[in-house]
Amino acid sequence: MTKPVPRPAALPNPSRRLKIWDISPAVDENSQVFPGDTAYSQQLHFSLSPDCPVNVSRSTLLPHTGAHADAPLHYASGQAAIGDVDLQAYLGPCRVIHCLDCGPLVQPAHIAHALHRLPACVLLRTARHASQSWVSFSAIALDALTLLASKNIVLVGIDTPSVDPAPSQHRPCHRLLLQRGLRVLENLVLDDEPEGDYELIALLLKLRRADASPVRAILRELP
Repeated sequence: MTKPVPRPAALPNPSRRLKIWDISPAVDENSQVFPGDTAYSQQLHFSLSPDCPVNVSRSTLLPHTGAHADAPLHYASGQAAIGDVDLQAYLGPCRVIHCLDCGPLVQPAHIAHALHRLPACVLLRTARHASQSWVSFSAIALDALTLLASKNIVLVGIDTPSVDPAPSQHRPCHRLLLQRGLRVLENLVLDDEPEGDYELIALLLKLRRADASPVRAILRELP
């Protein structure tokens, strides 16, 4: 008797385009930076004309402008610059957790509802409309970051300028990131993303001596 030939597993539909969400703020002269830091600026260096075939601009850009990834070098001398950081942490399954109206700090109670079978990357939405302002924003309580770290995450992101409060000189969350070897994304825009799981893609510039890198971060729906 001839055995039936097993049917091959169904392949994903190659014609179906997965939805993406751009979670990076626009960068221009209105982009907020830490008080006293260098603001973004841009000028034309070469201008298109009969004698010049192209427009080329010259920009001044702090690597922490807009959506960005901090390097370990940012919080400890002698640590890795952003160009030497492994890209793997910035790619792969992630979960957006809503912590709306959490106040000045995201506490463990604000994230407890979304920790079941947590993927390696976690993005925290703290505001209904993301702001890069350093005047008032939500940071992460050390207890909350410690809880996330206990779930074996590799990256945490937030829709505010910093995981630590602006007045903090001790910077406990950044110190914990360094101790646990975790990566961080700051200044994301998560206004339109429902709470849930996605694929994160946030590639860094290969800046070999820099303490951070701007990123064009996106979320893509899971197949």
